[in-house]
Amino acid sequence: MSQSETAVRVIKKYPNRRLYDTETSAYITLADVKSLVMEAQRFIVQDAKTGTDLTRSILLQIILEEEAGGVPMLSTAMLEQLIRFYGHAMQGMMGSYLEKTVQAFIDIQGKLAEQSRGLYDSGSFSPEMWSQFLSGQAPMLQGMMGNYLEQSKKLYVQMQEQMQQQAKQMMGAFQAPPAKK
Repeated sequence: MSQSETAVRVIKKYPNRRLYDTETSAYITLADVKSLVMEAQRFIVQDAKTGTDLTRSILLQIILEEEAGGVPMLSTAMLEQLIRFYGHAMQGMMGSYLEKTVQAFIDIQGKLAEQSRGLYDSGSFSPEMWSQFLSGQAPMLQGMMGNYLEQSKKLYVQMQEQMQQQAKQMMGAFQAPPAKK
């Protein structure tokens, strides 16, 4: 692994809202930061004055711009539900649940891409072969989605069990000591 693969790229954010890429010694835009994300490059955005980590707020800005233009990925109802989880006892678990769910979806997408690899490269791919490929995809997709839903269900059940354990521990702390005889 080369040094550039392990190094985290530092982007400084100045009070005038400009972003400065210390690796390229140039000012960049949010679109450039989005490109870094799409290329899976590791980076951190820091306040130029204080060094405070601003990466999450910059990523949220990118999501906001993406949601405002084109076709939104997050529905109003979903955003409302997410907001309701802030300050809720399950807030920490919800983040982990969403992260694992998205990772499961990415894994399914990767498996599908792996299975379809070579179909587009082959010059001798006939319509009959394409038809066979598509007919085989439906059961495979059903299986993968079933696995995805099963993983999602297991994660949710684990979250519920953790909440029950936490509630029991909390209630145990509030119990009155046994009466002396």
